[in-house]
Amino acid sequence: MNKIEIGKIIKVRRKFLKITQKDLAEIVGLSLRNFVDIENGKANPTLDALQKITEALGLEITVKVD
Repeated sequence: MNKIEIGKIIKVRRKFLKITQKDLAEIVGLSLRNFVDIENGKANPTLDALQKITEALGLEITVKVD
């Protein structure tokens, strides 16, 4: 999964939960600019940031090992 796909999943789930970008950024401790870049697929989130975002959205991270 690439950063664009990750951003799309975050955006769809965030909108489903009716959470603003600003509110989610504050919840997970990111700047609004950084969060928007992650959601738009322009920035790679750190593992820590991704974990906080997925927890806030009620999602899980799974790792696929080939």
